[in-house]
Amino acid sequence: MSWWTDGDADDEDEFDAFDESTIRVRPNPKGNRPRTKTRPAHEDAVPGRIMTVDRGRFSVLVGEDTPDEREITASRARELGRTPIVTGDWVDLVGDSSGEVGTLARVVRVHERSTLLRRSADDSDAVERVIVANADQMLIVVAAANPEPRARLIDRYLVAAFDAGITPILCITKTDLADPSQLLAEFACLDIRVVTLSRDEVPIEELTELLVGHTTVTVGHSGVGKSTLVNQLVPGADRATGVVNTVTGRGRHTSSSTICLRLRAADGRSGWIIDTPGVRSFGLGHVDPANILKSFAATARIPDGPPPGGIPLTEAHDWEIVDRVEAGELGDSGRARLESLQKLIAHTA
Repeated sequence: MSWWTDGDADDEDEFDAFDESTIRVRPNPKGNRPRTKTRPAHEDAVPGRIMTVDRGRFSVLVGEDTPDEREITASRARELGRTPIVTGDWVDLVGDSSGEVGTLARVVRVHERSTLLRRSADDSDAVERVIVANADQMLIVVAAANPEPRARLIDRYLVAAFDAGITPILCITKTDLADPSQLLAEFACLDIRVVTLSRDEVPIEELTELLVGHTTVTVGHSGVGKSTLVNQLVPGADRATGVVNTVTGRGRHTSSSTICLRLRAADGRSGWIIDTPGVRSFGLGHVDPANILKSFAATARIPDGPPPGGIPLTEAHDWEIVDRVEAGELGDSGRARLESLQKLIAHTA
């Protein structure tokens, strides 16, 4: 006989006290649902291109090259955490993407990047600062004079380009003030495109032809005429310009933000130019030394004729690249460039 079914009635009354309906549940003090780690898929998110970043707000172009193209303002979604969002990024947005005044969308995803240009505060700082995403060209702007050109700074830009897998283009401005031939001789070993500009003659059509179909990031020392050039390439860009201090020979910072601008050729083809603020230093504490010599070899102006040993320079091992350049395969210019790159690599290692 079961004590439960045939026991005393008082015992049953005692167990009735444990009826779940009598349990008191403390209400959620915030009056909302408990937090969950499950995040929405945002399948209805709208893709867009980050045009500029300003104090936690992003200007995003959506509907690119369609009748519905528009710029909207967005903020970072909480689920992105500390994921960096920079000019040139492709992102997904939810919320109000109408672009109407006073509306605000949210960036919920950052697409995979094809390239990432970075710099550090100095060579000993391994903490990288992301500058631009998805650029495939780097326009290195340097003045022939006023301010004086700095070959070592150009080397730093080249290292950053090599490390990121971005094609460098050397643009020398103010050639009416000084002959750039000596500077060009230092980089003669590299098969990179060079554009020379004077203050009286700027071959806008030629330069535009280099940039259409690409996303090009501009870099350069303050005062070299970078923002002036951008204003000529993109009418209406209205980038702030300044002058060079006659005492120090240094340019004054004018552009304070990184911005993506569309440029168009006469036939309607377009490209994107990302203008960055002028800098006087470019830390390389973040670079991967393993990428540098291979990229240098790939950009080298290889002499005609069969390669020594039958192995192209681009397929040589690191030590072979060094030996062959020191043996004169790229001339005095190649030896000087390699030594400069090695010093930068050793200094950042």
